[in-house]
Amino acid sequence: MSHSPRKVLIGVAWPYANGLQHIGHIAGAYLPPDVFARFQRMKGNDVLMVSGSDTHGTPVTIKADEEGVTPADVIDRYHPTFIESYRKLGLTFDLFTHTDTENHWKVTQDFFACHREKGYIYTDTQQQMFDPQVQRFLPDRYVEGECPKCGSAEARGDQCDSCGAIYDATELKNPRSKISGSTDLEVRETEHFFLDLGKVNEPLLEWVGTGKDHWRTNVRNFTKAQLAERKLRGRPITRDISWGVEIPEPGYESKRIYVWYDAVIGYLSASKEWASLSGDPDAWKTWWTEGESDGSRSYYFIGKDNIPFHTIIWPGMLWAYGGLNLPYDVPGNEYLNMKGRKFSKSRGNIIGILDVLERYQPDAWRYALTAAAPEGNDVDFAWEDFVDRVNGELVANWGNLANRVLSFAFKRFDGKVPVPGELQEVDATLLAETKAGFESVGALLEAVKLRAAAGELLRISSLVNNYITQTAPFTVIKTDTARAGTIVWTALQCIEWLKTMWSPVLPHSCQLLHEYLGHDTALFGRQYTETVRDVRGEHLVLRYDHSEAAGVWGPAHLSGGQTLRQPAPLFTMLDAKEVVARETGEET
Repeated sequence: MSHSPRKVLIGVAWPYANGLQHIGHIAGAYLPPDVFARFQRMKGNDVLMVSGSDTHGTPVTIKADEEGVTPADVIDRYHPTFIESYRKLGLTFDLFTHTDTENHWKVTQDFFACHREKGYIYTDTQQQMFDPQVQRFLPDRYVEGECPKCGSAEARGDQCDSCGAIYDATELKNPRSKISGSTDLEVRETEHFFLDLGKVNEPLLEWVGTGKDHWRTNVRNFTKAQLAERKLRGRPITRDISWGVEIPEPGYESKRIYVWYDAVIGYLSASKEWASLSGDPDAWKTWWTEGESDGSRSYYFIGKDNIPFHTIIWPGMLWAYGGLNLPYDVPGNEYLNMKGRKFSKSRGNIIGILDVLERYQPDAWRYALTAAAPEGNDVDFAWEDFVDRVNGELVANWGNLANRVLSFAFKRFDGKVPVPGELQEVDATLLAETKAGFESVGALLEAVKLRAAAGELLRISSLVNNYITQTAPFTVIKTDTARAGTIVWTALQCIEWLKTMWSPVLPHSCQLLHEYLGHDTALFGRQYTETVRDVRGEHLVLRYDHSEAAGVWGPAHLSGGQTLRQPAPLFTMLDAKEVVARETGEET
C-alpha cells in the first residue's frame, strides 16, 4: 500500500462543556475519528486531529444560570473531565483545547472581519424571543417548544434533534423559556449581524454536486436537498449576551458573536494553536491551504444533528473567507440511543464514559461501540448487547485465539516462536487469506466504514480459529513436533498481522499482544497534557506525540526463534447477570 504521504486533517465535533461525556457522544463523534486517525498514521500519512471544549455554547450558560455560578466555573469543572475521558479511552488528539482562549478569539474575530469586508456579513433587525419575567432576550438554546417541521415536542430553539431541521426560535410552536419556564414570551426586535448564506448557496450546490460519491448517503442526500431548495438566507451570528467572543466593531459591547459561528472556526484556531505549541506557527497551513490535488484532505466527524453545520454553514464560511480547504468528507453518524431515547446531557439521560471506564476495559468499549457504530441508522444500546459483543465476539473470537496460541507456543516451544518447516496448502491458504486483510480491512477503514471493518476482522480471526480446529496442533504435537511447530508458526504469523489490523480499534490490548509476541517497540505514540497560559488565563490541553510510534500498516514477518513473553488473557469475560443488575438494577 505504498503511496506519497497525504496531509489528513481530522476535525472532531466540539463538545459543550456543560456536563460529562456519555457513550452516545463517544460512539457518534469521538471514537470513530481516533480509529481513523490511528489507521492513517500507520499508513504513513501526516495527520492533524483537533478539537476542544465548546465554552461559548448556551448549554454552558444555561448550566451556570441554573447553578448560580459563572460560565468559567462550569468550564473549569467539565473540560478536564473530557481530557481524562479521552486519555483513558485512548483518543489521540494532536490537540484538544477549548474556545475561551486568546488564540481562538483572534481567529474568530479575523473571520468576522474578513466576512464583513467581503460583504458576507451585514446588520439587520431581527425578531427574537424575550422573557418578560427575567427581562432578557433569549438566545436560541434558551427556548424550547414544538418543531415547526415535524412537531417534535422537545425541539430546541435553533434546531430539531428529531428531524434535523434548522429554523429561527420565533418559528417554534408553543415556545417556553428555559430560564423561567414561562410560556408567556414576547417577540421583540433587536439589531444583529447576519451571515449572508444566500450568497454561497449556488457555489455550495455546485461543490456538493461533484465528487461526493464517497459521502455517506444520509449526509449527501440531506445536504443536496437543503441546497437544492435554494432557501439559504441571512442567519444571525450575534446575540444579546455577555458571554462569548466580543464583536470587533465599536457600538456592540452588549452583544457577542454567537456560538454556532465561532465553534466551527475552532477547527482552524485549534490547528493554529497546535502549530504555535509545536514551535512552527505556520505549520497549520499545509493542512488548510494545500488542495486535494496536492494530497491534502479534511474530514469532519460529527453526529447527525451537526450535519448542516459541517456540510453547509462551515463550508459556506470557508468559501466566503477564501483560500482554505473545504471538507473532503463529513462522516456524520446517526444516534446511539437507549430504549429508543437519545442520550442527552441536558436531559439527564446518559451513561457517562468516565464512570463505565472505571468498571470495564477501554478496548471493550472501543470494540463494542465500533461494532455497533450508528453509521447509517440509529442504534439502540442495551447492556445485554454490550456483554454479548464483549464475550461472544471480542473474547470468544479474537481474544481466545491470541491467548491460546501464544500460551501453547510459550509452553511447548521453550518460550519462542517455533521455526516453521515446509508449508502445506492449508497453511499457505490461511496466510494468503489473512494477509489479504490489509487490503480489505484497509479499504473499509479508508472509507470510514468502521463497523464493517470490525466485522471483516472478526471474519479473518474466525478463519484462524477454524484453521486451529482443522489442523489440531495440540494433538499433532504428541506425534509430530515439527509439523505442530509449523502450524503454530502459521497461526502466530496470522495473529501478528491481525494484531496490526486490529490496533486502530484496540490499541491498548494490541500493544500488550505486540509485547507478548516479543516486540519492544510502541505501536502508537504518547498522550500527554499541558497547561497553556495566555491573556485570558490558563487552559489544560491534551496532546499526542507520535515520534516513537512504530506501528506500520502492512504484513511484517514474524521470525522463527523470536523470544516470546509470558502471555495473559487480553480481555476480561463479563458476567451478564452481574453487569445488567449493576447497571440497570434489573435481572436478566
